[in-house]
Amino acid sequence: MSSEIRQQVAQAVRAIEDKKGEDIVILEMDRNSGAFTDYFVVCSGTNPRQIQAIADDVQKQLAESGQRPNSVEGYNQAEWVLVDYVDFVLHIFSERARSFYELERLWKSARRMEPAELSPRSMRARAASATRKKRA
Repeated sequence: MSSEIRQQVAQAVRAIEDKKGEDIVILEMDRNSGAFTDYFVVCSGTNPRQIQAIADDVQKQLAESGQRPNSVEGYNQAEWVLVDYVDFVLHIFSERARSFYELERLWKSARRMEPAELSPRSMRARAASATRKKRA
């Protein structure tokens, strides 16, 4: 993950956490999977207003650093809001829609990341580990 994309995803995750989004998962998409983006950020909200508030706050936080979504889908229904930033896509689900669509199962080839892995320290450690594996 480039540092710029990592910062954007980290900003989105902080905004989700600020609005009390639940069960946040980051999926690093396998390049061979045919996915149209590099990362999915998936979370749940407990009601339509919270789901919309999460989408609004993510967009607001990223707009402050000059990032605007390519598209937003499902905002009015607020069962599954998709916010597409091209390099990553945010999926905000109601609990019912998330269990129905099982997006994480659908993209099971993706590497599941925890929000804490976005910290600069964990990214450096991961890069160092990958370098050691290449040398071995």
